[in-house]
Amino acid sequence: MKIGRLIGSVAALAAVPILAIGAYYHSRRATISTLKKITSFDSPYNLYSMEVKYDYDLDRIIERTLPDDASCFDAMLKEAIPFIPVHVKAPMFGCSAFTLSGKESGVLMGRNYDFKNNTSALLVRTNPKSGYRSIAFAALDNLSANVPENDLKFMFSGLAAPFVCLDGLNEKGVSIAVLTLDSTPTRQFEPKKTLFTTMAIRLVLDRAASTQEAVDLLSQYNMFATSGRDYHFYITDAAGDGRVVEFDCDKDWRPMVVTPTRSVTNFFVMYKDKVLPFQHNGEYGHGRERYDAIESILSAHENEALSNKQAVWEALRASSQEPKEGDVTSNTQWSIVYDNQNFSGEVSIRRNWDVVYRF
Repeated sequence: MKIGRLIGSVAALAAVPILAIGAYYHSRRATISTLKKITSFDSPYNLYSMEVKYDYDLDRIIERTLPDDASCFDAMLKEAIPFIPVHVKAPMFGCSAFTLSGKESGVLMGRNYDFKNNTSALLVRTNPKSGYRSIAFAALDNLSANVPENDLKFMFSGLAAPFVCLDGLNEKGVSIAVLTLDSTPTRQFEPKKTLFTTMAIRLVLDRAASTQEAVDLLSQYNMFATSGRDYHFYITDAAGDGRVVEFDCDKDWRPMVVTPTRSVTNFFVMYKDKVLPFQHNGEYGHGRERYDAIESILSAHENEALSNKQAVWEALRASSQEPKEGDVTSNTQWSIVYDNQNFSGEVSIRRNWDVVYRF
């Protein structure tokens, strides 16, 4: 999601006097001022954090959304960056996600975000007036600002961060992640309002207190898969209720199907029996070998009295991916352990397994 692709030049944007807009932009300036660099690797790609200080209206964004890529992201940007003419290029994403529950360790969701383009990661904290607090992650490459502290574009594109997060956890213990598929992009045209891919994540984080509530929320909208790709969503909660929300690729009208599952990669869980490892399986997807690796590790720990974060990290490492030429869903950019019962987590970026940040 290249939010840095602005109408005109960056220099032209620099001429826009934010201060002149007045009080309306005060909370947005405060948001950008919270940017903090957390890691200092030799490469240009690091971990950052930011706290959203401005109020946003999800319902207003949804009201403005039409079923095409441009209008989806224009609706988001009108809320995040009013008065600034910005257009975006939407993202694609790969990944793995799973849940491990233990009698003492609670409920942990593991998540690898895999994508061919290298990126810095942004930890986004929100506390909306009409929703739940959350912590979530956005890819800074999607905001055209991998080194945001030195990038004027981030003054504008960074404000869209709450609406481009790819996974997250809220204070009620609901976590969600989006994963790409190989099927035709979902386009639903029932008499409902339209919800696009990353807005589904924000909706769940802000308004769902359980997996069931998340499913009920998503069922109220038409799904519009952005960027010419298809996706499914993995959701779990503080009770360990893990489910994948998919849109049946074997039916033209793409009905939503919800399947309980412990693990998810880049194939339809509802058609798991049609998916073989180490190959693409047409519309049904790929990544069965990573799914099997995760399941093997989780099964080895499922009868233990204490299932711990070490087991989750073991599964994340086993399912992580090095860059592979021509593979959109290779190249693990971040690995996260969400603690659903304690509103906290751990993250390691770009397979730097010895450097773990706790949040």
